[in-house]
Amino acid sequence: MWRQLQREGETAARCTVARLMRGMGLQGAVRGKRMKTTFADKSADYPLDKGRRQFQAPRPNALWVSDFTYVATWAGFVYVAFVIDAFARRIVVWRVS
Repeated sequence: MWRQLQREGETAARCTVARLMRGMGLQGAVRGKRMKTTFADKSADYPLDKGRRQFQAPRPNALWVSDFTYVATWAGFVYVAFVIDAFARRIVVWRVS
């Protein structure tokens, strides 16, 4: 929409056009298809929450938490896993695959 306005000789900030489009419920075309990377098994047992959702540890190495995410690259998706010490709030180990 912003580029079309430019072609027609109208001047408007891109952020203004985006805000107005959001307000009207409009969005631009999205190229490519959305990829779902995780498929949950509803019948599987979930592991116990040994940290009890408390992410503050009394001392170093008392509680480690982990997370993983993926990053889209030109060659495909790359998965990154982290283990974080909850006391120091620093990454203890990480792995990319």
